[in-house]
Amino acid sequence: MSLEVRNLSFAYSGDKKVLDGINYTINDGEFACVLGPNGVGKSTMFKCILRLLSTYTGEIFVDGCDTKGLSPMQMAKKIAYIPQSAGAVFNYSVSDTILMGTTAMVDRFKSPGKKEEEYVDMALETLQITHLKNRMFTRISGGERQLVLIARALAQQAKTLLMDEPTASLDYGNQMRVMEKIKGLSEKGYTIIQSTHNPEQTLWYADRVLALQKGQLISEGTPSEVMDTDLLKQLYQVDVQIEALHEGRIHVCLPQKLLGSGLTV
Repeated sequence: MSLEVRNLSFAYSGDKKVLDGINYTINDGEFACVLGPNGVGKSTMFKCILRLLSTYTGEIFVDGCDTKGLSPMQMAKKIAYIPQSAGAVFNYSVSDTILMGTTAMVDRFKSPGKKEEEYVDMALETLQITHLKNRMFTRISGGERQLVLIARALAQQAKTLLMDEPTASLDYGNQMRVMEKIKGLSEKGYTIIQSTHNPEQTLWYADRVLALQKGQLISEGTPSEVMDTDLLKQLYQVDVQIEALHEGRIHVCLPQKLLGSGLTV
């Protein structure tokens, strides 16, 4: 198993629990989507997994190792984090930006060498963005930047990737392109956990769904097992219908009001 969370609970000082008894396992090569409205604990759960918040109760295992016993460098070799977006204070090249992902493999007083540069090239090739290598990070599009952040995580050589709404700020075309690349990584054996507000991304790409509501895991399983109108109503307080297209090979979410107005699919 790649990531196992046992009875995870967390509360900020003096507040009620943000996470309450979370349990799940994500296996090697699985792509899991975390669904839930704002404020239910998705980002807090990621911070606990990354040990940015260390006062949680419960246990978190990565590749069978309790993360509480791992140093920051050991953690970096097992799990990588991809934020929603990143603004550059200095105008680094794409190559240098990705090279920063290799710092966990370099001694404190040494500089990255040939091996680390090879990791950069491998990450660029994996995501098919080698043509961006010498471009400046601030001069590429939002979708390209997100792929560079993913490449930086790949250069880190960790096999478990945590992604916090990786397509949140992207236009529709870039959302599709980034999601295709992410799905391709899971097919190559990476374990991926991403938070998303888009149920259709879950229906189209995910192997597993984690639905969070008020700090609790209210549903967990494959999209076909757990994704239905009742779950989406419980999570988002909207009435939608999940429609099957192309002989059931793809599903879309449609508002009930549109269907009630005579819309056909």
